[in-house]
Amino acid sequence: MTATSTLDTAPAPQARRSRALLPERIRAQRRPRWWQEIGFVLICYELYSLVRNAVPDQEATALRRAAHLLSFERSLHLDPEGALNSLVAHNQVLAYACNYYYATLHFVVTIAVMVWLYRRHPLRYRALRTVVMATTLLGLVGFWLFALAPPRMLGHGFVDTIVMFHTWGSWGSSGVDSASNQFAAMPSLHIGWALWCATVLVRLARHRWVRVLAVLYPVATLFVILATANHFLLDAVGGVVAVAAGYGVQRLLSGRAAIAPPPATASINVPRQSKNTRS
Repeated sequence: MTATSTLDTAPAPQARRSRALLPERIRAQRRPRWWQEIGFVLICYELYSLVRNAVPDQEATALRRAAHLLSFERSLHLDPEGALNSLVAHNQVLAYACNYYYATLHFVVTIAVMVWLYRRHPLRYRALRTVVMATTLLGLVGFWLFALAPPRMLGHGFVDTIVMFHTWGSWGSSGVDSASNQFAAMPSLHIGWALWCATVLVRLARHRWVRVLAVLYPVATLFVILATANHFLLDAVGGVVAVAAGYGVQRLLSGRAAIAPPPATASINVPRQSKNTRS
């Protein structure tokens, strides 16, 4: 008996063939084995950590760019960071909530959505996983080529809420500030990953309340990254560009949209022992 997904059984309409960079054998839509996928994600995360933290120390350049970026935003009257940061810095409960949100949710929510995709929409999983991985790699290129200090390091009235309230994982705590590159503000992968989660859930989630929360998630993330003085507004714009480019990269590799319904010829890998099972 051939296994099929209860949520991915509807065949896609016949679409015009598009050129793809990857050979058909590699880009065929199927669900990978779970252990292969965990290994792939762990390797990608390790690569992300190594590259992100290996960016050359360009403190003077990063601070100069941050000052220029803030001046540019102010010239356009698009500089909400200061007002939001002041609001949070004067509200301890809100500050703690924003600090822990910033430190944890971008990993927790992104991984949760990936697990949900694997379980509920396995034939779409690999394409959408490629999008988030491409977004991350493009972000790493941005970190390497455009070192940028966050507002909290710039002065100009900004308050580092994480250090101010001694939140777990703060940049001022022992070892954290030396173990991570602090000049990786452009683009904001918090925004890039949040938008990826939102686009996936808005298109695929069945429950309206899930789709509503999905829309609110990147909005709340934008508030948090600005209010904690970890990013400029233009960093968020960079995150939008990164995830849009991630979808574009996936399209170039596979020749089809990541969110498109799976074709009728797609199949789900089944365990070896199920081959002799009768229908």
